[in-house]
Amino acid sequence: MTSSAADGAVPNPEREFVTGHLDDLHADLDAWLRIPSISADPAHAPDVAGSAEWLAEALRRTGFPTVEVWPTAGAPAVFAEWPSADADAPVALVYGHHDVQPVDPLELWEHPPFEPTRVEGPDGPELHARGAIDDKGNVAMHLLGMRAHLAATGRDTPAVTVKLIVEGEEESGSPNFPDLLREHSDRLRCDVVVVSDTGMAAPDVPSAVTAMRGLADAEITLRGPAVDLHSGSFGGAVPNPLHAMAELLAGLHDAEGRVTLPGFYDTVRPLTDRERELMGRVPFDEQAWLAGPAASRVASGEAGYSTLERIGARPTAEVNGMWGGYTGPGHKTIIPAEAHAKVTFRLVADQVPADLGEQVRAWVAANTPPGIEADVHVPAGGVAPCASDLDSPAMDALLRSIAQAFDTRPDQVLFTREGGSGPEADLAGILAAPLVFLGAGLPTDRIHSPNERVLLPMLHRGAEAAAHLWRELAGVDFPR
Repeated sequence: MTSSAADGAVPNPEREFVTGHLDDLHADLDAWLRIPSISADPAHAPDVAGSAEWLAEALRRTGFPTVEVWPTAGAPAVFAEWPSADADAPVALVYGHHDVQPVDPLELWEHPPFEPTRVEGPDGPELHARGAIDDKGNVAMHLLGMRAHLAATGRDTPAVTVKLIVEGEEESGSPNFPDLLREHSDRLRCDVVVVSDTGMAAPDVPSAVTAMRGLADAEITLRGPAVDLHSGSFGGAVPNPLHAMAELLAGLHDAEGRVTLPGFYDTVRPLTDRERELMGRVPFDEQAWLAGPAASRVASGEAGYSTLERIGARPTAEVNGMWGGYTGPGHKTIIPAEAHAKVTFRLVADQVPADLGEQVRAWVAANTPPGIEADVHVPAGGVAPCASDLDSPAMDALLRSIAQAFDTRPDQVLFTREGGSGPEADLAGILAAPLVFLGAGLPTDRIHSPNERVLLPMLHRGAEAAAHLWRELAGVDFPR
């Protein structure tokens, strides 16, 4: 990062402070990323608890007068609050998570996943470690961003009341987070939620996420004969559950790439012409995407939509795994008694996860051949989709903040959509507050994969944008 004041441009004290204190951010990350806070593995429960304690201490060191570790039925969350001295100041709540994904397969990591390693990359210095961007980097940038805000404005308290809620189970589906929000809804009350668990389109493309998809899943079991049968004696004469499963799953999409579940699209909110135009402005090299993060030969999906629209703004169905019969070495010539499959569905605005159970069961029943019995298990809950209001004053404040960090105009900050899912809809619904998204990740950061990284210049800009955001939100007249 360079100072905008160096060449006669408008002074940027937030940037000056961030640039002068990058070593603090790097040191924080180096310490925090060494804690293997893998929430999916019970053996790492002490590490997840240690990660929460580390963050709590870092927030106290930053100056937050109220910092608490909140227990849940699972992993702990961290809450912090720094009230503004201005009585009528808006209240902003930052959301993030401190747990990380498992590291398997370990042999594919170029450096030990919990030993942060700096690497010089084509776009600048990178920091490699599990959690480097998802989500410890996105949370840590707020530590420096708060300090920069106070230094730049000369304030003893932030221009808005800033709260943080950083959970420890996001990578395990946030099973206890809705109850935590309800239990502490009075403490968490806010005018706007700032989600810092996302990113931007590219290093040179300032952008803001405006929506996240929801998630529902199902496990299907097909049963044929009561026992495995000799394929020579019974093959061609009795139904084969694996054949039936293959045919069933092959019919999950039609020739146009649309999901065939009855009623699946009934509540899907269609993309407006404006939304499609805004998404179309995001630079996207499909061939580079295929050769890079997608690691695929061709793009495919629902007809009539671009690749960016398919992965961010349209609902999907994906087979995650199927199994049955014999899969060991050599041959075992059988007709298996059972076949199994796991399927997940990404949902978009106005779809309801609870609706998927009935839809999947109806689809399976209509496509199960005679002689095969089907069992469908759809877990309760799921993750609801969420979307931001593109025209809200809070969104305008976010765009101004990102624009200042990237030396551009607010109308040059592009809108993107996040294809993944998280508890953002619970935040918006339970707390009755609008969402905006500020994250420093990139599609090339290999989140959930070996060799996860954060591009450090992006993290530096994220810290600066956070510093600007508290000043910009102070001028928003939120309805009370």
